[in-house]
Amino acid sequence: MSKEQTKDIEQFLESFDKEVIDIVMWLREFAWKLYPQANELIYENYNALSLGWSVTDKVGHNICSIAVYRANQNVHFGFYWGNELSDPDHILLGEGVQYRYILVPDKKKFPKVYITKLIHQAYANALAKVKDPKQIMQGQTIVKSIAGKKREKTKPKIVKK
Repeated sequence: MSKEQTKDIEQFLESFDKEVIDIVMWLREFAWKLYPQANELIYENYNALSLGWSVTDKVGHNICSIAVYRANQNVHFGFYWGNELSDPDHILLGEGVQYRYILVPDKKKFPKVYITKLIHQAYANALAKVKDPKQIMQGQTIVKSIAGKKREKTKPKIVKK
């Protein structure tokens, strides 16, 4: 699946409100435009849908991600290693060990310029975490998990752009 092929994403988003779907698809386009060479990792489970952009097929090498939660329909735009990013305006939320995010209730309020700077930092950080350059992949969408299927029996679906 490439950026243009949205059938799986649309199916995973069916249970969300139209406004939420619009925000998620807009954020997806934003991330793809910045790093078209990255790989999109999709995790769909019972409580959330997560889309991440990674330099490999590993979540630990994520540049940025979108998470949308079924219970409250909140949309996060986040960074797996957000605790390592310079955030001078202190807009990132989260007090966990590493993940930081912003809530995106409306795409008009999304701080594109500021987030773009954070994404560039996150890209450099992700590349620095890759131990073996052979792990680096480009331009693939990989469905890592789908609700209702056990992970150990679900092989990642890799589709070239």
